[in-house]
Amino acid sequence: MEMQGRTPEWVPRKGGGTYATTVRDGVEGGHDGMPDGPSGQGVPESGGVRRRMLSIDEYVEGVRSGDRAILGRAITLIESNAPAHVSLAQEVLTQLLPSTGHSLRVGITGVPGVGKSTFIEALGCQLTASGHRVAVLTIDPSSSVTRGSVLGDKTRMERLARDPQCFIRPSPSGGTLGGVTRKTRESILVCEAAGFDVILVETVGVGQSEIVVRSMVDFFLLLLITGAGDELQGIKKGVMELADAVVINKADGENRVRAEVLRADTARVLHYFAPATEGWISPVLTCSALDGDGIAGVWNAAEDFRSSATQRGVLQQRRNLQMLDWMHSMIDERLRSHFATDLDVLQLLPDIERAVKAGSITVAHAAEQLLSTYERRHQRTSS
Repeated sequence: MEMQGRTPEWVPRKGGGTYATTVRDGVEGGHDGMPDGPSGQGVPESGGVRRRMLSIDEYVEGVRSGDRAILGRAITLIESNAPAHVSLAQEVLTQLLPSTGHSLRVGITGVPGVGKSTFIEALGCQLTASGHRVAVLTIDPSSSVTRGSVLGDKTRMERLARDPQCFIRPSPSGGTLGGVTRKTRESILVCEAAGFDVILVETVGVGQSEIVVRSMVDFFLLLLITGAGDELQGIKKGVMELADAVVINKADGENRVRAEVLRADTARVLHYFAPATEGWISPVLTCSALDGDGIAGVWNAAEDFRSSATQRGVLQQRRNLQMLDWMHSMIDERLRSHFATDLDVLQLLPDIERAVKAGSITVAHAAEQLLSTYERRHQRTSS
């Protein structure tokens, strides 16, 4: 497990022994060998060792050669918010782009407790055993108070973490909605450039709002379990209608019959939804990640999907639209950043906030004043 951020605490492991956990601070530099501070040139903490910043060529050559240490540092570079790191990361990504796009990108979501990590380990081990190279990008929720994350996914996938054909990268969500991070798309590209032909993206697991991952993967997999408080979860629109496959996990022992009942109910519900992917009927499957039953069938469904979507041109069309969506998301993010750092807006903001709290101005009027202030400044600087 990554030992970043604060002093580790040793936690008893089920069955004996201990493992270390730590809270990773927000991504602002000063981790994984990255310099501290917004410029990326600060001094490391007392007693710390700051590694030399790699050049663009070193990042590119290291990633393409499959160097895991450099791959990890490249993703850290991408996740950094320091301006110096942002520009460097974009240069690295530009040079890596020709080596990307060859993998099958799979998004895996489901409510907490559905067994996502156990399922991913079972699937990943089967894939590496059959010759695939697998990258797993796991997202852990960030605290709204400390902005830290407990990056414990590697401890939940011990067997897969030791597999030389697999790379597991836990990252904090950073408060991003949708169960992913702001930089998950870039991380996918870097892993593809490193030669991984299957990319598994495990989302946080927060419920039916967790659909952002759909805009960055080829095949969207939803895990369900019986006894989750709503046996007819499919009736609710949201994440269900976007799934390219639904898998009822933990279909073992006495739960096998209940899992089959839920499978049949879910299949009937999906029949009334529009296809998540044009020309594809989303299958509903059962599996047991614990003993491996049904895992091969899930992967067969993913490969059938890729074959079908590729032949019909749907897969390339989806990726093209995702790139456009990504571009517009980055524009929105940049505009919000410019607005939030505008000097005139910052000067006016305290008075506006006090007026909103006091109820002397409507929220809509407050927003309009701030936006008008920003637009006037922009017009002055452009004229």
